[in-house]
Amino acid sequence: MQIVSFLSTQGRRMRYAALPFICGAVIAGLAIPTLTIAQSGKNDAVYRQLGLFGDIFQRVRESYVDEVDEKDLVEAAINGMLTSLDPHSSFLNNDHFSDMQVQTKGKFGGLGIEITMEDGVIKIVSPIDDTPAAKAGLQPEDLIIAVNDEPIRGMTLSDAVDRLRGEVGSSVTVTIKRGAKDPFDVSLKRDTIKIRSVRAKMFDGIGYLRITTFSEQTTPGLTKEIDKMFREHGQDLKGFVLDLRNNPGGLLNEAISVSDAFLEKGEIVSTRGRRAENASRAYARPGDIANGLPLVVLINSGSASASEIVAGALKDHRRAVLLGTRSFGKGSVQTVIPVSGNSAMRLTTARYYTPSGVSIQATGISPDIEVALARIETLDGGDTREEDLKGALDNGKEGEPANAKKPDVTPATDQSKIDYQLARALDLIRGVSIFTDVKSGS
Repeated sequence: MQIVSFLSTQGRRMRYAALPFICGAVIAGLAIPTLTIAQSGKNDAVYRQLGLFGDIFQRVRESYVDEVDEKDLVEAAINGMLTSLDPHSSFLNNDHFSDMQVQTKGKFGGLGIEITMEDGVIKIVSPIDDTPAAKAGLQPEDLIIAVNDEPIRGMTLSDAVDRLRGEVGSSVTVTIKRGAKDPFDVSLKRDTIKIRSVRAKMFDGIGYLRITTFSEQTTPGLTKEIDKMFREHGQDLKGFVLDLRNNPGGLLNEAISVSDAFLEKGEIVSTRGRRAENASRAYARPGDIANGLPLVVLINSGSASASEIVAGALKDHRRAVLLGTRSFGKGSVQTVIPVSGNSAMRLTTARYYTPSGVSIQATGISPDIEVALARIETLDGGDTREEDLKGALDNGKEGEPANAKKPDVTPATDQSKIDYQLARALDLIRGVSIFTDVKSGS
């Protein structure tokens, strides 16, 4: 499954969201060595295959029903070779490479959805907060089966991307299949996407921190928000909720940095590949930005790549309780290697492992507490208590009778009241805080 993001800066093209959404390391300025065939026993076979490619290329140039662009043919052949290796390896031409570098800065144009091609249709991994896709109500695991009434099945991923790209401000209609429901159309207007990596708010002494993606803005934004919470609330802080739901990933170094912010010591993540230079281990430095306060991490099937590194590290070190549903399961590292012509290849070079030595590739991170997505609704009516009974005795204190009419209470409509997973996380921290107070006798 290849994850891409729909981008369209200044109306030019649809772009791949390479590194920001698939953990990897950008290697700039590499000198790419000339290809040599060192194994003499394989020389003849390799040369025959290269000759076969040249023959087919020439036949297409001469005999295809329409005139073809030779550059497009070569790029398609290269991309086909790379994508045959695994879903995340691919070729980035000049435009795609430039767009990838722009997106890591946290600002780009497009629809704001992360997708993968699966079984001939486009599957949404997650929408990005405050983007056209999120505002339109698109959800993780939605299937895009048609674009502007043109069926997706039978297209390549590149073909589908071509149908979806366009100018900022222009519209595209996608046909969505959601579970067992009948397909329905959603009209989306492309927009300039400014990703605010970290969002924060307070819930009754509990700091809520949502990370939407891991860009260069993430660690500074997280540090700023937590410092602000301590300045404004100080000793009243009970703990933190770190929301990584529908976070498709991002920069590997930012995932390490965020994990380090909450850990005092120990391994954060390791990578292992065929070559020695692709093996690495990252360790936490002393200092917990949350001062040891309880931490709950929210994850779901839209939590991928860098999100899983953070969740896995905090879980393995027992620094946080994970709550929600199993994560996406993207556990490979892509290296972006510049090649000639201002283009690049994105190549899977390693797998990453959690501190306990477990690869989550294709399996994901399981939460400590499984909580499915649901909404809290207030039911009509309520419980009957002694005070509600006609003629009930009062409590012996001056004031209203026990059964005096109580004012109507309008249920709160804040996020914690409609988001069941978040409500459970907040209750968990409240419970820990109450238990701590009881134990200490305060």
